[in-house]
Amino acid sequence: MSNESTEADASQTKLWYVLKVQTNRERTIRDALLKKVKLEGLEEFFGEVMIPSEKVVDTRSGKAKEQDRKLFPGYIMINMVLNDDTWYLVRDTGGVGDFAGAAGKPMPMEQFEVDRMLGKAEEDSVSSAKVKIEFAQGDVVKIREGTFESFEGTIEAIDDHNGKVSVLIEIFGRSTPVELDHWQVESV
Repeated sequence: MSNESTEADASQTKLWYVLKVQTNRERTIRDALLKKVKLEGLEEFFGEVMIPSEKVVDTRSGKAKEQDRKLFPGYIMINMVLNDDTWYLVRDTGGVGDFAGAAGKPMPMEQFEVDRMLGKAEEDSVSSAKVKIEFAQGDVVKIREGTFESFEGTIEAIDDHNGKVSVLIEIFGRSTPVELDHWQVESV
């Protein structure tokens, strides 16, 4: 008898699954899913429903604005007990495509993937947001503000956390590195 109860307990374990959903509707689909779970009274079978994202700072015209950027657009991570009722409830929610898995059978995420995903979310909430820089090392840019306005140069290094770029410009026939805020340069 104790053997049967351990099997029943094991079948009630919440595991993390990946849902394929419509891109750019992740938040509304997550909300609809949580509402449906509550209406059906199946809260005991569901844990957290996450949209993995990171905070980035986007600066336009010198104004910084913090935004959430989705790490996996079109996917939601869900912690749940998989049985016929929960599977049907999730699949029947508008905007949900299917579970990620093989041969139509939902595959739970591996523990290292879950740890990495949850660790990333915690790390992002603790650390400061990254700055969104739309340049890459080696890009040719024009300085649009500051002492070296109108000079052209090549990006030597990028610092995402501080929003700085190091640009090599030519002064008196020599390449000289200049550190600037990323919004002070523009693509050529």
